Amino acid sequence: MRRLAAMPRSNSRTSLALANLRGIVILIVLAFHAMLAYLNWVPVTGSGFDTPPYDWRAFPIIDSHRFFGFDLICAWQDVYLMSLMYFLSGLFVWPSLARKKDWVFLRDRTLRLGLPFAFGVAFVIPVAVYPAYRLTAADPSLAAYWRSLLALPFWPNGPLWFLWQLLALNFIAAGLHFIAPKAIPALGRWSAAADKTLARYFGVLLAVSALAYVPLAIAFSPWAWSGSGFFAVQYCRPLLYAVYFFAGIGIGAAGIERGLIAVDGILARRWAYALAFALGALLLWMGLTALSMNGGASLSVKIAADLSFVLACAAGCFFLIAVCSRFATGYSRLLGYLSANAYGLYLVHYVFIVWLQYALLAAPLFAVVKAGIVFSGTLFLSLATTFAVQRFPWGARLIGTAPRAIATS
Repeated sequence: MRRLAAMPRSNSRTSLALANLRGIVILIVLAFHAMLAYLNWVPVTGSGFDTPPYDWRAFPIIDSHRFFGFDLICAWQDVYLMSLMYFLSGLFVWPSLARKKDWVFLRDRTLRLGLPFAFGVAFVIPVAVYPAYRLTAADPSLAAYWRSLLALPFWPNGPLWFLWQLLALNFIAAGLHFIAPKAIPALGRWSAAADKTLARYFGVLLAVSALAYVPLAIAFSPWAWSGSGFFAVQYCRPLLYAVYFFAGIGIGAAGIERGLIAVDGILARRWAYALAFALGALLLWMGLTALSMNGGASLSVKIAADLSFVLACAAGCFFLIAVCSRFATGYSRLLGYLSANAYGLYLVHYVFIVWLQYALLAAPLFAVVKAGIVFSGTLFLSLATTFAVQRFPWGARLIGTAPRAIATS
């Protein structure tokens, strides 16, 4: 997300499509989190804030009003959305590395990713998860909350875990460039042929993704998160995210104006096939996952489910890229504004998501209505917060934008 915030301005149709895609992605992120309180399948375990399995990390608020349609939407987004964000984040790594020295690149990435992550987990996330504490706390005071927070075996990251993992991948990319300066250009040359050899490119991506994901999913399950430490990690996915990050680096090194993601590339031309493939892969994953969650599921069924996840992940990523490359190639004022402020929205939105879900718990409204209120309220409040923060040099630096001038009479 941060890497995209630094995407160079350009009037080319491909650059506009990617900027629009960034705006669409941040809307999906906000909608995804807005729906989590109203999923039909989420059980109410009754566990407290300081009691395993700490369900509030994924579902800070669980409302009694549910809607099954949200389960389907969120399941699809969970399959591909974060991998897509890593792919998009990798697109502009090589131009930046080629333009800067390795240490300058790492310094800039640390300031642009590490500093906001540290600020976010120290201040934003504690404010965001306080309602989850209040739901079961005997003493809802801030002092008691702080003691409970410090007593946890982990420090909650919320959605900001994305930033530290992205920073780590940037360090790996810089290290690779330092050790093997020709490696990334070679990856770029191989990726440049993806538009003409899509089956080969897709096949290699699937094979490498399967090697990165399936063994870890079998060892740790597809759902397990770390239960200790300062840095949150979903055990089965870091290597998968690395695959997509470096896939993005390769495409970016080849040049975004031509090849796979270009507006005249094969994905844009075959967007309808990409849609059909994405839906088919999603249904396959959902069916096999339902079988694998049965307590008596065999190892072969679990492996099949994990392999179908890899397929659905790739299909979902390239479908959304295909649609934007085909239909979102012109200037959009709304998407352009969201794109320019995507990083700020990502940093602050979780506070408003959780507090609005908490405020609506007792409201006698349908789940769809509640989710709509949470989404629209979060979008408005997050944009307002981002706009206000940009008025201060330290705030603008934190979210990577130019300071806004304060009107004077």
